[in-house]
Amino acid sequence: MSNYDWTAQFREIYQRAVETYRKGNRQPGSFFIGEDVRFLASIGCTPQELFDFVEDWCRFEEPHYDDVLLVTATRREYFLTVQKGRLSDTVIDMDRLPAKDDKLDGIAWLPRIIEKARAKLRGEMPPDLMYGCGGDRPFLRGANIHLADFLRVVWAAGEDRDQIVRYVKQQSGQR
Repeated sequence: MSNYDWTAQFREIYQRAVETYRKGNRQPGSFFIGEDVRFLASIGCTPQELFDFVEDWCRFEEPHYDDVLLVTATRREYFLTVQKGRLSDTVIDMDRLPAKDDKLDGIAWLPRIIEKARAKLRGEMPPDLMYGCGGDRPFLRGANIHLADFLRVVWAAGEDRDQIVRYVKQQSGQR
């Protein structure tokens, strides 16, 4: 992989996947093979994660490719700098995620999306869970926060959930 032009290779893979989906293929395991799978692994992205973004784009016209690229770039940076290019051997247990209606400082969905963001950064998302899903996008849009910006804030905050709460409240105009 060329670090200089990884984004061009990622775009090509994404565009091929969109074409594949639009032709009627809905089998995530058949979208990415061989070199594509190796490339995605080299940037800390799983085929399922990219399939989920492609599927949501084709079905709902969001998230936009630029948003997917920014999220992937954030994950890639975490993967290469924090994880030193080593994939995690852990997958989070969806049953241990906060419920969708759980609240943190009165904000529903926030506990759940924090844990999803942490799992996304570490590459520990189970196949049935998506960071940037149809629940995450409206939450972040309502808080005036980009998907990738939220990942970076969670990364910077570490275990300090209060820092994340302050950021969400500031961005959404709450005090």
